[in-house]
Parts: sequence; C-alpha cells; structure tokens
Amino acid sequence: MNQLRYHYKSVFATYIEGLILQKKADGFIYDYEAYILSYFDRFCLENGYNEPIITRDITMKWVIQRETEGINYRNQRVSILRQLSQYMNSMGINSYIPRCFMPSEVIAVPHILERNELAALFAIIDTYLPSTPHWHRFSMEYQILFRMYYCCGMRLAEGCGLKKKDVDLENGIITVRQSKGNKDRLVYMTDDFTLLCRKYSRKMENMCPDSVWFFPGLNPQMHIQKTSVDKTFRQLWGMTPYAGKCDKEPTVQALRHTFVVNRLNQWMAEGISLDAMMPYLSRYLGHNDPEETMYYYHQVRDAFRVIRQKDRISEKVIPEVMSYEE
Repeated sequence: MNQLRYHYKSVFATYIEGLILQKKADGFIYDYEAYILSYFDRFCLENGYNEPIITRDITMKWVIQRETEGINYRNQRVSILRQLSQYMNSMGINSYIPRCFMPSEVIAVPHILERNELAALFAIIDTYLPSTPHWHRFSMEYQILFRMYYCCGMRLAEGCGLKKKDVDLENGIITVRQSKGNKDRLVYMTDDFTLLCRKYSRKMENMCPDSVWFFPGLNPQMHIQKTSVDKTFRQLWGMTPYAGKCDKEPTVQALRHTFVVNRLNQWMAEGISLDAMMPYLSRYLGHNDPEETMYYYHQVRDAFRVIRQKDRISEKVIPEVMSYEE
C-alpha cells in the first residue's frame, strides 16, 4: 500500500519521501507534515534548486514569513524543514539545520466539547427561560442560535447578523454575506435542523413580524448582540455539571470548533479521505483555502479520538511536538 499522499518532483523528493516513510514506520501520522513538504517541494522547483543539499540560502528564503500567515504557521514550516535537514544529515548529507525561531503567538487551544458535555449544555439551553417576561422569546432564539453554531459551524457574528431573507427554509440553505474577509458563502443545513428553523420562523413572525433579522434583539429593529449571546452562553455553561472542571472554559466559538472536530472524526471513522474533503470543509467554514483549514486541523488534532482508536500504535499516533522556541 502506497503511504505517500503527494507526488514530490524536486531534487529533494527522495529525501522527503524517505523522511515521511520513516516517520510513518515509527507510528506517526505525519500527513500534515507531508502536506507542508509538498509546498517545500514546489518551492524548490520554482526557485530552480538542483543540488540535493539544504543550504543556508535555501533555508533563509523558505523561512521568510508571508503576509498571509501567522508566526505560528511560519514556525511550523521552519520546524518541518528542520526535520528534513536532520534526516538528511543522518544520511551523511551536510544540510543546514535552521535554529532561529520567531516568538510564537499565544493561541489558546479551544475546548472541544465531549458528547456528554454537549448533551448537558443543550439540556440547559432547552429549559432556559429569562426572568423578565418581555425577554421570554429569547429562550426560543437561543435554542436555535446555539444549535446553528454547532450544527453549521458558523462564527459568532455570522449567526447574530443573519437576515430572514438569507435563510432559505425551503431548501435548507443559509447565505452568509460579507463575513470575515468580506466573502459570501452558502451554508447547508441538515433536514432536521431546517425543520426546527421553520417552526421557529413561524413563531417569530407572530412575535416580531416587522423585523428583518432572523434573530432579532431586544429592539426587534436590531439583531441580537454578540455580547449578549456570549454572556448568555457563559451563563448557561455555568449551569452544567461540567462548569469549572475543564482545562479551558468553552465559549460560543467552541461550538464551531467542536463541529469541525466531530466532522473530521466522522469522516475518518468512515474511511473518507480528508484530502478530498478538506476543500469542501474549507469553503463551508469560510476559510480562504484548504491550507488554512489544515492549519486549524493541526491545532486540534490531539482531540481526535478516532485516530487513537484506529492506529495500532496508540502511544505514537499523535505526531511529535514541534519545538518553536529552540
């Protein structure tokens, strides 16, 4: 069985393939690294490098931080090249090993909600009733809005700012307009969630008939506010038996992250190729390209229970921790 996902063509192809096969033989998944190495392979072709030695000049050009990437992603590229250089040095090829890393941005790894945590959270959401009678309709809004974040992987602002005209309840399609990066996209809903939205919409037409918003705020002429949604989420999470017991308390954004992890888990469990599905997931989430989604996957992959279950060498399936501060 061919363990290589990408076809390498540069002068370093043999060494890249050897490194990948060695890592996989040691029990590492190494797919993300293989993906980055395909970019390095293309980089070498485009720059006409024809001598199979990683020089300082090659390294310094590769490590330049691009305008479209963060420091952490840049450091990952450097670390993966460092592994390739170390591999080549182990074979007697005197290659330059990069040692300088830019300080990493502090990125808080989101809490991925487990199945029991999700069940407890939505049980609280479904019984929530504001103390002020004038606000009772928000109990219904939150039931749908929080499910939209989890079921559709939407961003906080995208859900709050939805207009009625952008929710196609007949076909189950949400049009997200001018979101992050000023991009529009279509978000498809499942049949059962579409049915819930239809029931919700009929009730809201009686309560706020003149509002243009799918989730109207206290003033129906304005949409529900992000600060209110975030505050309410924290309040509801605090009512679950898991509050205060997580390494990092979840936020609304954690529902989007959990959607992504659960979707990837499902595909992996079903044997569906992540390479084939990543472009679709990337567009669905509103990312610029699959590379951005792959970066997100790299950040949360230690939450992938399916990888642990499916890999024979359970203690080695999580790729090595890359040092960005050496």
